[in-house]
Amino acid sequence: MKLIRLTQLRKERKWTLQETADQLGIAKSTYAGYESGYRQPSLDSLIKLADIMDTSIDYLLNRIEDSESPMNVKTIHLDQFDQNEKWEIHLDDECLTKDELNDFIAFVRAKRLVEKSQSKHT
Repeated sequence: MKLIRLTQLRKERKWTLQETADQLGIAKSTYAGYESGYRQPSLDSLIKLADIMDTSIDYLLNRIEDSESPMNVKTIHLDQFDQNEKWEIHLDDECLTKDELNDFIAFVRAKRLVEKSQSKHT
């Protein structure tokens, strides 16, 4: 298994083999072996590689085309949530209704008010 995307991702970041190996805590020759296909990284090393390259293991293994890490969070502003958009919010494998979503928003706002009030008194 040759991790063909490693070289590309490293070069995009303008990192040397040594700099990349240092971030992983491994020898330069070990990392070079990953890029050439001579060596295969352990699961722990794959996780570290995905983390430092800000991508997913699936992308490194050429299983998906999108390099965007699923760890990159996309923000949804519930106070500006447009019910006409094609979004579904699930809880316990069930889609929240519009009323449930509004109740959820009201609950969070009320909880925050209580917490702020309590923190002022302590």
